[in-house]
Amino acid sequence: MKSHYGIYGGQYVAETLMAPLQELEAAYEAARKDPEFKREFDEIMRDYVGRESPITYARRLSEHLGGARILLKREDLNHTGAHKVNNTIGQALLARRMGKKRLIAETGAGMHGVATATVAALFGMPCEVYMGAIDVERQAPNVERMKMLGAKVHPVTEGSATLKDAMNEALRDWVSNCDDTFYVIGTVAGPAPYPEMVRDFQSVIGVEARRQCLEKFGRLPDEAIACVGGGSNAMGLFAGFIDDPEVKLVGVEAGGRGLSGHEHAASINGGRLGVLHGAKTMLLQTDEGNVIDTYSVSAGLDYPGVGPEHCHLHDTGRAEYAVIDDDEAIAAFDALCRFEGIIPALESSHALAEAIKRAPRLGRDRLLLVNLSGRGDKDMENVMRYKASRSGASAAEGKAAV
Repeated sequence: MKSHYGIYGGQYVAETLMAPLQELEAAYEAARKDPEFKREFDEIMRDYVGRESPITYARRLSEHLGGARILLKREDLNHTGAHKVNNTIGQALLARRMGKKRLIAETGAGMHGVATATVAALFGMPCEVYMGAIDVERQAPNVERMKMLGAKVHPVTEGSATLKDAMNEALRDWVSNCDDTFYVIGTVAGPAPYPEMVRDFQSVIGVEARRQCLEKFGRLPDEAIACVGGGSNAMGLFAGFIDDPEVKLVGVEAGGRGLSGHEHAASINGGRLGVLHGAKTMLLQTDEGNVIDTYSVSAGLDYPGVGPEHCHLHDTGRAEYAVIDDDEAIAAFDALCRFEGIIPALESSHALAEAIKRAPRLGRDRLLLVNLSGRGDKDMENVMRYKASRSGASAAEGKAAV
């Protein structure tokens, strides 16, 4: 299995976690070679998740922009409403194969927590989810969904009380309970073998999308665009096109309130080399090496690191990584609602915003494939609060000018 991507990746963990990681690596290596494991995975994906997810041509939005055609890979149509379930099903099957009785997970926007709680209910396993206290508040609907599915949700108040801190607590739980517990990591971060394993389970996105583009349009897209926090939905999409050099791979990081300060979550564009959650990666940190608290309007992108394979793709030039700020993401959220009748997740809105920027500069013969990684039901209250705060700020600025 692949433990490093260039200089990135590895297993920078306490000695107590080395044995569980080695056990996991051996189990996954055996499972990926087992036709029965793949058969059951594919069957659940078809009959339970509802795959494959379609590609939708965003006709009205594309015509409004007057340039390249924007295509949407509809992961929002999966059971649970996001791409996360692709990975949780694979890891839950692996946990059962290993004889683990309990699932734990971290979550930011809540979709990975919901997806883990969902498969725990499906397989009859107890589930506990760690979630930053700030995210518990801004993603309240998903917290209720997790509880309804039988999961116990632990609000984490330490640090910035967001995704980073939730992952810290989940790792502590795993260290103490690794004999009977399986840690379902939600993204392509963490110590090996997680980045490769999560990428493999999410590669169904890109494999489907590649075939669908050929069938529907007779060719591959010119660009494949996806948002990047930890980066699982992006690696899932990129996996289908990594060997097609004519397809530009574009990851989109959360610019928050701008890269000039610390209120963003753009680890590749604004970070430096370090170690976080068991892997060497690009991360947001001080000169002394302390991790910086991140910010994004999107809870799922509010993470100070990024998957090691993304760092390698950036360094080699195979993928480029853009930055979209909060205002641009909210504008893209509104545009897809109004032009296409689709409410996107705020995470996905970052990728959509980058496509909206690029489309008018390109000809109509160009195809931009955006991974619509999730639906935005969970974000409605957050969007309304954001708009209210911006409206209040604008009013205050107007009074000050007078």
